[in-house]
Amino acid sequence: MSEKNIQDLVDRYIAVSFSVTKKGESLIKEQIGSDLTSDQHYTLRYINRVGSCTSSELAEEFEVKKSAITAIINRMWEKGLIKRTRDENDRRVVYLTLTDKGAELYKKTEERIHKLVGSFISKFDASEIKQFIDTYEKLNKVLIEIKDKQLEV
Repeated sequence: MSEKNIQDLVDRYIAVSFSVTKKGESLIKEQIGSDLTSDQHYTLRYINRVGSCTSSELAEEFEVKKSAITAIINRMWEKGLIKRTRDENDRRVVYLTLTDKGAELYKKTEERIHKLVGSFISKFDASEIKQFIDTYEKLNKVLIEIKDKQLEV
């Protein structure tokens, strides 16, 4: 492939990636509403999926510093969305779980997000959706490999 073709593809990728990310985040933020920030929603989503975790696990999962997670967790705790439970064997370890209020808010926002995503995913046929998800997952794997190699250096 010529250098010009590669440059054109890179430019198209950057433009569409930026546009989809910005528009997608904006539409999802509308569905989340004013009760949560996007970071808080993704935190609820993660805790809901795993059941219980620590703030260190969240920091690792979201690739942010523990102080950033602490700020998010504190605000969510103040809203009554998460519960903190100390490990009986090691009091330094604090497990985070969803409260009933947090689980209910998560469920409501997820229903709205699923409805939104369903509204645009239905514009594609099943083979297009499968191919897109497969390709997107492959891109994610490649990006993880690149990041891991950078960390090794």
